[in-house]
Amino acid sequence: MMNNGKNASSEGYFILLGFSNWPHLEVVLFVVVLIFYLMTLVGNLSIIILSYLDSHLHTPMYFFLPNLSFLDLCYTTSSIPQLLVNLWGPEKTISYIGCMIQLYFVLVLGATECVLLVVMSYDCYVAVCKPLHYTVLMHPRFCHLLAVASWVIVLTVSALHSSFTFWVPLCGHHQVDHFFCKVPALLRLSCVDICANELTLTVMSSIFVTIPLILILSSYGAIAHAVLRMQSTTGLQKVFGTCGAHLTVVSLFFIPVMCIYLQPPSGKSQDQGKFIALFYTVITPSLNPLIYTLRNKDVRGAVKRLMRWELDT
Repeated sequence: MMNNGKNASSEGYFILLGFSNWPHLEVVLFVVVLIFYLMTLVGNLSIIILSYLDSHLHTPMYFFLPNLSFLDLCYTTSSIPQLLVNLWGPEKTISYIGCMIQLYFVLVLGATECVLLVVMSYDCYVAVCKPLHYTVLMHPRFCHLLAVASWVIVLTVSALHSSFTFWVPLCGHHQVDHFFCKVPALLRLSCVDICANELTLTVMSSIFVTIPLILILSSYGAIAHAVLRMQSTTGLQKVFGTCGAHLTVVSLFFIPVMCIYLQPPSGKSQDQGKFIALFYTVITPSLNPLIYTLRNKDVRGAVKRLMRWELDT
């Protein structure tokens, strides 16, 4: 069952192979990843601070925006610092406990982002299709309840899924063919039948990728129907201002995620999968603050007011 009677848990570490197949690219990747990670930190922290300081953003519509920024900060930080260390030097190991913790938080934060994007699409739907009932339907107490429920559900399900993954006996070879601890990459180290784990992974992908995507598309289908009935140019501009940024963020997140989790195993390339994962863990979170700043009039206004206030002081 085990090579030399040892596994990763007994030796206490994993080797993250990452992009070691392209040693000549590692320095370039280090610089690119570092730049985008710094952009993620600065941009998302700015959105959080801006949402706290500017009273114009203290509305249900912008309640979820700092939540998304906080999620993006945590999501990138759960894997990117480890990647930067691995790209910088020859040491590419992660402890067994560190791998367990990383796997859990990647699952939690990724799944929570899927759920949060659904909630934000519902918020857009209510704002466009039921504007007269918006303050009732999106009451601050209800918004807080949605946020808490999202976290509680995902924390529980992810704990079960990550535990189920680490209960699987792993063979003596403990080289993880990825740049972070990921369920499919870890399951490939198993020396027992993993059909039950693969079924669990498929169910999890359906719950946290397919179902959210269907709900988001349904919301935007209703929004598109409402837009087609609008005669006012001002109304159309307001809709695009309200929902355009969110739709762009949804596209940047879900398209690469679908390429990873909804593609049949036979059609997947490990190397291709790494670069797609790099896109949604590094690039997408760095672009989200920029998208909201450029495409949302209220956020742009908040930035201008903050800059004007700093100049006056």
